[in-house]
Parts: sequence; C-alpha cells; structure tokens
Amino acid sequence: MTNPNAAGRPFRSAFPVRSVADVRRIEAVPLAEQMPVRSTYELFRNAAAAFGDKTALTFLRTAEPGDEPLRWSYAQLFEGMHRTANLLHALGLRPTDAVSVLLPACLEYHLALWGGEAAGIVQPLNPLLNEDKLAALMNAAGARVLIAWGAEAEAGYWHKAMRLRERVPSLVAVVRVAPHDEPPGAAGPLPEGVIDFAEGRAAQPGDRLVSGRDIAPTDIAAYFHTGGTTGDPKLARHSHGAQVFSAWASVQMQGLSSADVSINGFPLFHVAGVLPASLASLSAGVEVVIPTTTLLRNRDVMCNYWRLVERYRPTSLSAVPTVLAALADVPLDGADISSIRYCRTGAAPLSPELGARFERLYGLHVHESLGMTEMAGISTITPPGVIGPAGCVGFPLPFTQLRIVALDERGNASDRELPAGEAGMVLFKSPNLFSGFIDPADTAKAFTADGWLATGDMGWLDGEGRLHLTGRAKDLIIRSGHNIDPKVIEDALDAHPAVQLAAAVGAPDAYAGEVPVAYATLMPGASVTEDELLAFVAARVDEAPAKPKRVTVLERMPTTNVGKIFKPELRQLAAIDTARSLLQALWHDKAPAGTALPQVLADGPDRLLVRVPAGAQALADAAADALARLGVKARVTADLHGDSTEGAA
Repeated sequence: MTNPNAAGRPFRSAFPVRSVADVRRIEAVPLAEQMPVRSTYELFRNAAAAFGDKTALTFLRTAEPGDEPLRWSYAQLFEGMHRTANLLHALGLRPTDAVSVLLPACLEYHLALWGGEAAGIVQPLNPLLNEDKLAALMNAAGARVLIAWGAEAEAGYWHKAMRLRERVPSLVAVVRVAPHDEPPGAAGPLPEGVIDFAEGRAAQPGDRLVSGRDIAPTDIAAYFHTGGTTGDPKLARHSHGAQVFSAWASVQMQGLSSADVSINGFPLFHVAGVLPASLASLSAGVEVVIPTTTLLRNRDVMCNYWRLVERYRPTSLSAVPTVLAALADVPLDGADISSIRYCRTGAAPLSPELGARFERLYGLHVHESLGMTEMAGISTITPPGVIGPAGCVGFPLPFTQLRIVALDERGNASDRELPAGEAGMVLFKSPNLFSGFIDPADTAKAFTADGWLATGDMGWLDGEGRLHLTGRAKDLIIRSGHNIDPKVIEDALDAHPAVQLAAAVGAPDAYAGEVPVAYATLMPGASVTEDELLAFVAARVDEAPAKPKRVTVLERMPTTNVGKIFKPELRQLAAIDTARSLLQALWHDKAPAGTALPQVLADGPDRLLVRVPAGAQALADAAADALARLGVKARVTADLHGDSTEGAA
C-alpha cells in the first residue's frame, strides 16, 4: 500500500473507516512509517508546501453572512508562524519556556499557538478566569511572555494583561495584539515592556526559524489547564508527538481532505478547539472558519448559523450537545445546508431525544466522539457512515488500547476487567497520551498502578468494538450504596416536549447519603410545571431509587466555556435547596414567632454560608448541627459580621 503520509506530505486518509476491522487494517502498517512528522512545525511546513495559496483560515468579522471575511492562506499562515516564533526567540524564549496566550478567537491566535510551539511551550488561557487563577497558572508555568488582546471586550483582556505583569515575576514581555477593526495608531504609545504584535512580527524573517531548532517528538509543545472553574487548575503537558498523533488519527478516522471546510466554534484556549478542530483540519488542507471573536457565544452567530452554512459551505458541523440543542431552535428559513455531510458532537453525552430531534429537523445524524485533555484532545471517533445510538462514541483511535474495569469501593478504577456489554470505568493507553501534569502528585492520581490513564468516564464496549458512554464516575449518584446513573433520569426528562436541556445530580441526604434531583431548561415559549415534569420522569424511570425527589426548572443551565453542563454548580444548588428546606423546618420547630428565616448562600465551590438573625446563637448552633448531620460543609453566622459556628461533613 502506498503511504499517503510519507515524509514531506500533508496528512491524508488511506481509506474510509467503517468498522473496527478497518482500524486494525490501519494498524497493520507500523505507526512510524505512517506518521513520519515529528512536530507541529513540520506538520505546517508540509501543509504549506502542499496547499500554498489555498485558504487555511477564514475569520468572520461579524455574524452577517454578506460581510467580507478576513482570509489567510496556508503559505501566509506558515510565514506568520515563522515570524511569530522568531519574535519570541528574540524576546529570549527558549524551547523549555512558556508563552501564555490571552486572546479571543482570531487569526492571530493561530500564530500564537503554532509559532509559540515552534519557539517554546504555548499556554492557552481561559480569559474568563479571574486574575488570581490566571496568575496561578502563569506562575506554575513560569511564563516568560504573554500575548494578549489589546482591548477589554467581554473578558477584560487588556486590563487583566496589565495586572498580570505585576503578578507574574517571570514575565519579560507582553505582546499586544491589536483588534482587527482598530485603526492604525489608535492605541497610542505602548507601556514599557509591551510590544505591538504586528510590528514585532514584521521585523522578523518569515522563511525560517532563526533559532535553527530541531524539535523532537518528546519536546513539550503546550500546557493546557484542566479544571479551573472550581478548585485549582492543573497544567497538562502535551508533547509535539502527542499532538501530531491526534491530528493524524483524526484524519484517518474522519477521512478529512483539502476539499473539506469546517466552522470551528470551540474556544481556542480549549483542547477541543486547538487539536481535533484546528490542528487535524489544517494538517489535511481543510479550510477552517472562525465565526467572530466570541464564536458560538455570539447570539448573532447562533441566529444566523444556517445562513452562514449556506454562505461558507462547511462539509461538517461540530458542536457540544448544549449548542446543538440551541441550534435545534434556529429555523432554517430556506437556508441550503446540503454541504454538511458529517455532524459530530462530544464533551458530554448526547441525549437520544436531542439526537432524534436534530435528525428530524435537519436530516443530520449526530456522530459522537470522546476527547480529553489528557489524550491531546481525542480518544474515540464515530466515523462518517457509522450510525450508532446516542451514547455511542465510536472506535478507539488506531494504535490505542482500551480497557473497561469495575469500580472499587471508593469509586476508583479497580484491576478487574469487565467483559463486553458490562459498564465500568474506561482506561486508555495511546500514542497521544499526555506527558503528565506539571505537578507529579496530580500525574500519579491520573494513572492506575500499572500505567493506564483512568479517565473517570463510565462506559461499555459493544460487539462491534465501539465504546458507549454512560457518564462520569464522579457524577454517579450514590443512594444508600446504590449507584444511580444520572443519564437514566436525564434521558427520561429530555423526552418531554417542553424540555430543552436536562441534568440530574445528587442532593445531600442525612439517611441515604444522596438522593437524585433534576434540573431542566425549557424550549422557547414552552410552559410546564415542576410537578408535571416530576410525574413524567417518575413514570419513565424504572428503578425506584433512581426516581428524582424533585425537578427544578431553571432560566439558564450552568455551562462551562465550551458548553458542557457544569454539574458542580448544580450540585451546589441542590445542596442549597436541601439546606434551605431543612432549616425552614428547624425554624418552624425552634425559632420564636416572627424570627426571620435564615439565608443560605454559596461560600466557595464546596461550602455553604448560612446567615441567621443577629444574636440568635442558639439557632446558629442548631443549624450547624443539622447541616453536619446532613453531610454539608457550612459556615453558619449568627450575625452579619462574622461570628460563626462551623458545620462540616
């Protein structure tokens, strides 16, 4: 078989993948022969040589389909990478140094990413994190340079960048990226130690790496942070080889080619937007469309999405389930979306109802995949033409090993392997496995004793070798020792015609440990009572312990910046609701008539704050005892000035 991925060539798929036998056929040729590319720099060098003036990136300045976008060719992108890497090298960045990136979606982000990896280690940052967490991440990485957006926009970019200069001692320079619509010279003189990105690049050669660096596959390319919305974020290290493998394997599994166009709505600080959605596409000559600086958080982009599809003719649609749910409410209004041949989702389980609704409305079957930061963005893929039920995330990538094991008594991975059809925790070994976290203690927790990545995902293998996910181990609701899969409740609630999104979590209970509760948002214009939803779900959930105790309708479902439903916030909301009900009953029994009811508020990610009337210390003590028996961490104050009694789990 002729190698379509020989040295010097862009990535191409050898043949369509339709079965696990096709994956094994790919594995028949040694990986080193099929994937000779050693770094992301070589990947872009090959793509530029093959595709030259072909459009690589299309940036939409607005959400109006008729507006003219900004476009860069593959040759321009590679030249810009050289200039960016050379600028960073001139600023003293070494291959083991980090360059942090604080940008919205834009063309320059790709220069920062790939030029940053050619010069050193790139660290994409979530701009919506607060300054404390951004500073902690940069200090953990020892960041030497910060590339930042030169405007406030929706995240306060420039203000944060200037404040971070004072809080990150290792920084030697800040590079300012001017917004695309900023008139020349409008920024005025820049502060000392701040460099204009365009001017700095223009002064550097665009045809080579001045450093002469020879990048090895084991060299660290990037630090991606995991977590960070609550608790301390962890920095995962990606090697060049891991990122290149993710790109190569994605091309093989999806059959990507230079005839394809994609709209990348994933944030470029997130592994999904950087690797499966960008690097894989650009390795094969795909045109990648960036829908404005705020992507799919831009309401106008969502409202005009199908018209943008008609204008730019993408061949694939990729979005998380919450975005698909929102798109299902956007009428086609006659837009021609026939260019889309492949629709894919990931990041969270797809409900059967949403999958069926999307297929019914648009004729698009939603294929699912599994990706994670610890595996350079992608672990399994359902290829085009392979039709699976909701929850089926497809085949493991070529050269990847997968095991399903039972949970131990603490909810961690055991060494007992389970047969096909039986659900347990998913474990992986793969060429795109990350190089560990910066903190060795975090790395140790990520792996089993025998070196398998413990994903925390629960799933099972079918007879065709496809993985089916059922949820996260940490999201299991444990009621009196009985493990309840929240997806059972969520699928039942999703089936109600008024429900747009649904999620189930465990609420604290003094006797059972946890009991299931559910939350839902409604379709636009829909109306239904919480009691009606509770009855609807109870009739469709067979196991008595899994029937939810309550269903609460929310105006907005809490989500992460990439659109995943954020269950920690729902668990905290469940704890607040439970504590409030408990304390109201306590007040009814113990408080003098006319005593104000306590306030129950969040006090950090895993603790509650309970305020009782000033001077009511006996009630504060009783509340602290009751919450301790409930298993809820709480700080109970007898006034508004901080006298407190602690209640702990």
